[in-house]
Amino acid sequence: MAIRVFQNPVSLSSRLVIQLLWALGFLSLVAADGGAEVGYGGGNGGSGGGELELCNNDLSNFLPPPFGNLTNVVCKPIWNTFVLRYTQNEDNVMNIVLSAVYTTGWVGIGFSKDGMMVGSSAIVGWVTKKGQARVKQFYLQGSRKSQVIADKGELPLTGIPSSVVLHGPRIYLAFQLKFEKQPLHHQPLILAFGFSYPNHLHLSHHDDKTTIMFDFNAGSASDAPSDLGKMKKNHGILAILGWGLILPFGAIIPRYFKHKDPVWYYLHSVIQLVGFVFGLAAVVLGQQLYNKIGAHFPTHRGIGIFILILAFFLRPSKEAKIRRYWNWYHHSMGRLALLFGALNIVLGMQIGGAGNDWKIGYGFVLGIVLLSVIVLETLKWIKKSEEKKMASTFQMDPVQ
Repeated sequence: MAIRVFQNPVSLSSRLVIQLLWALGFLSLVAADGGAEVGYGGGNGGSGGGELELCNNDLSNFLPPPFGNLTNVVCKPIWNTFVLRYTQNEDNVMNIVLSAVYTTGWVGIGFSKDGMMVGSSAIVGWVTKKGQARVKQFYLQGSRKSQVIADKGELPLTGIPSSVVLHGPRIYLAFQLKFEKQPLHHQPLILAFGFSYPNHLHLSHHDDKTTIMFDFNAGSASDAPSDLGKMKKNHGILAILGWGLILPFGAIIPRYFKHKDPVWYYLHSVIQLVGFVFGLAAVVLGQQLYNKIGAHFPTHRGIGIFILILAFFLRPSKEAKIRRYWNWYHHSMGRLALLFGALNIVLGMQIGGAGNDWKIGYGFVLGIVLLSVIVLETLKWIKKSEEKKMASTFQMDPVQ
């Protein structure tokens, strides 16, 4: 009696595994390009135009003294249409005039200790719908809207009133600082704007921002220190590789390759261990960021710790009485951890202001994983169907 033999779709499954490994390399290349940095562009200033402003404009035509009659002014286009003018004398008194093309909303300049928004003090100006000029110092105590506090801050403002003037298409913010010990040298500056007007002195979320390092001695701008930026970038890379790729890839092994016993078990264990190490490193680095900048992201932080705890339990021996219950936990909580891991990656990219490269890269990897699961699940179902059909067709009669 001839018997038909149905081959396992091992070759196709192997190709899918190779595709996942290729995706890992692709994501590493994307992450190495630094796609999480916030790009220049847009804003109340539009794009361009700042460098075309004449720095020798006569400010006395529209700015009050002392800002309108400053001498030896350093004038520097610094970002988009943002132009910075300033003077600094031997008494450490600094006059600053910031201008930008303005349509609606607010424009601000922040002084930061480490290049981060949290903990910085900012001067923000706007012109209301009724044409009233407003200028306030704000202290950025945290990342939430309620933690941006008006009339607070650490800037050493003098008794000279700050001024905001809308002249032509540009808004001018003018204020005076006096430093007690030494003049301002290298200073991280945060430049930002929002299209929405402040509501009862509560700033709307910025529509764009950037951070630069400005040398007030040389009058030159450069990229801000990238230590914290690198920490944030590495935190994202570790999280995506661990929770977004390696652990899901490891979870595929036991479901679709158990016929390769015991290779599947060792492969699954090694891959999950590597993924766990990546995930643990991401959580540790995230905690360092939390302590360093005082960020307040309880949901993102809580999910990260939660999924780390879910992944921490060890596998009991085959003889253990709790083995059956552990298997149930492992299957259910493992899927839950991966689901929350993917959710936390998306949440982290939103919090960190990730660029399109990060979103496209993670979307590509997630798509490959999901497509692989769909294909492997289909092949598994086809295999079972064929086996049942073959068993039914070639079932032997019982011996008489």
